[in-house]
Amino acid sequence: METPPENDCCSVCHDNFNIPCQANCSHWFCSNCILGVWHHGSALQPCKCPICRRSITLLIPSEESQGHHDDPVVSEALESIQRYNRLFGGGSRSLSQRVRDLPFFLKRLLRELMDPQRSLPLVFRARMFFAMILSGIYILSPIDIIPEGILGIVGLLDDILIGLIFFLHIAAIYRTTLLSRHGGT
Repeated sequence: METPPENDCCSVCHDNFNIPCQANCSHWFCSNCILGVWHHGSALQPCKCPICRRSITLLIPSEESQGHHDDPVVSEALESIQRYNRLFGGGSRSLSQRVRDLPFFLKRLLRELMDPQRSLPLVFRARMFFAMILSGIYILSPIDIIPEGILGIVGLLDDILIGLIFFLHIAAIYRTTLLSRHGGT
């Protein structure tokens, strides 16, 4: 979603959203609330989501907040979000964290691909197309690392693994695009 759900409130302050931002776990918070949670804990590492306890490595401000750069309060909050994303957005993360972030990034990517007013960088589209073609060729080809004809259903493991690698690659490219768009490195 580009904006927080209606009839919802920030889980930190239990009030209506004020300069909302979405974390990589898909939960919405007031930007000052989630940054306050981060400052209250260790400012040397990313904060954990107050709802699901996942590590927050990316904060994306709502579309409406980004349109109010002239307001000093909004501008300061957006700068704080950019600082947070620069600190924790590009760091190495575990494979399990990347797999947990996969649905968030793929949903956002699909929404952007379907929106005719959004345009993704040409380099991103070219890399996505190239990875999709190579993955499709491997999965559909009769040449396999683990052949299905000999090992049956176990032979599908390499195809599933190639598909997972494809989706992780696309999510990583899209994450980089989001970071560059929202103040990361």
